Amino acid sequence: MTRESNPDEMEGPEQVEIPINGTLDLHTFRPSDVKELLPHYLAACRAEGILQVRIIHGKGTGRLRETVHSILKHLPGIASFKQADEGGGGWGATIVVLEP
Repeated sequence: MTRESNPDEMEGPEQVEIPINGTLDLHTFRPSDVKELLPHYLAACRAEGILQVRIIHGKGTGRLRETVHSILKHLPGIASFKQADEGGGGWGATIVVLEP
């Protein structure tokens, strides 16, 4: 899976490889990318047999967490999701269980 990055507005988008390992750190993405990225990443995890995914959205104001949870509520194939425990990021991360 790749993402487009544009650190210099003068250059075109650059493809960056995103590992499909069950952990998605959203800190490196624009919030506007999350609605498209999240379903694709979860589908890629399912295809790899990864059925538990940790999404790191950070604590901040909670807006990104709300966006992630809203997306998860409407996606098919989600068995459940919950706030991570303190060792997994607490309220700065969400654990998603995918249906097989």
